[in-house]
This record gives sequence, structure tokens and C-alpha cells, in this order.
Amino acid sequence: MVYRTPSLIETVRVRNGVAPLWYLHLRRLASSCKALGVPFPGELPTPEGGPDRVHRLEAGPRALRVSERRVEGEAPVSLVIAAVPHLPYPHKTTDRAQFERAVEEARSAGADDAVLLAPGGQVAECAIWGIFWWEGDRLCAPPLSLGILPGVGRVRLEELTGGIVERRAGPEELVGRSLLVANAVRGVVPVASFRGRPVPQDPGTSRLSRSFWS
Repeated sequence: MVYRTPSLIETVRVRNGVAPLWYLHLRRLASSCKALGVPFPGELPTPEGGPDRVHRLEAGPRALRVSERRVEGEAPVSLVIAAVPHLPYPHKTTDRAQFERAVEEARSAGADDAVLLAPGGQVAECAIWGIFWWEGDRLCAPPLSLGILPGVGRVRLEELTGGIVERRAGPEELVGRSLLVANAVRGVVPVASFRGRPVPQDPGTSRLSRSFWS
């Protein structure tokens, strides 16, 4: 069997003619290229102008591929727990089989996304989103040490809040808490239901959503 090094991915939101988080994408791409030995693709033109869209970069050992697609909806999401276990995913690469399987599970259950659990049973990340929750006025998230992706959306939330509290939590500990998800394409979105139960809403989620792209 021939092993092929996966390519790195950056999915960049172009909104109102600009890419507000472009600097964070470049920072992560450079770090991942260095860690995985993938050549950095040199001067990358900043995506700008035109309609709202997703600008996708796929940087491989030999070539850079660029594509674009439309932005999907930003309605509140429903989450279930995935049966597929979470494997470490510290870099955003094309090796996404675990997440594709989790999305299939979610859709089969009538949900929008699924939360993958680390081997110890702790909440890790969703297939499409990073997951966060409120404890009082503190925004919490699973620790990066679980091997989850250091998402651009997460870094942006750290900028807005002055820091995220990392905490290991089992799925039962999130029942009854106000949950939100975030990524660099669709911003901050509230969670409507978790494991079939309604999720209470926190006004802090709306504030973060309004500030995310500014």
C-alpha cells in the first residue's frame, strides 16, 4: 500500500467583499505546513470582492488547488452523539473519514451534526463545527490536548472573549447548558437541541455572533 500525505485545507469566508479572518487562516496554514513538511504555497492573493462565498484552499506536497462554493445556512443546529470515536485531528487535512461518517450518522438521525467523543468519553468536536458552552459568563470548550482541531473560529472567539476556559466534559455534563457551535465559514450559531433535548439560550451567544466578523 502506498501512503499519500494528506493535503491541508483552509475554508475561508468571503463576506461583503472581504475575508475578515484571512490572517488567521494564513497563520494556521503556515504552522501546519511546517509541522507536516508541506511546502507553503508562497504568495497567496487575498480573496476579495464578488458575492458572499467560501474560498477553499487545498495545499498538497506538489500543488495548490483553489475552489469556491456558496455559503450554507446559519440556522440553529441540532446535535447528536456520534458512534464513531474521535481520533486526533490537530491539522485540517483532507483525511476526514471520521467526520464524514459522523455526518452520515447525524443525518440518519435527523440531526445537523454529531459530536465525536475522545477515547475517554469526553466531548471533543463536532464533524462540522467546534463546540462551546457557557458556564455563567465563561465560555468553555474541550481542551486542545484531546487532539481536536485548533479551529480558526475558536481562535476568533478567544480574541473576542479574552480567553476560553478549557474543560474536559462528558456529554451528560452538557445537558441543560447553553451550547453554541462555531467555524470560520458560518461564524457563531446557537445549538437548538442536544441529544433530542431543547437547549437553553444565553444572550452571550448573540453578542459573539454579532461581533464575530467585525
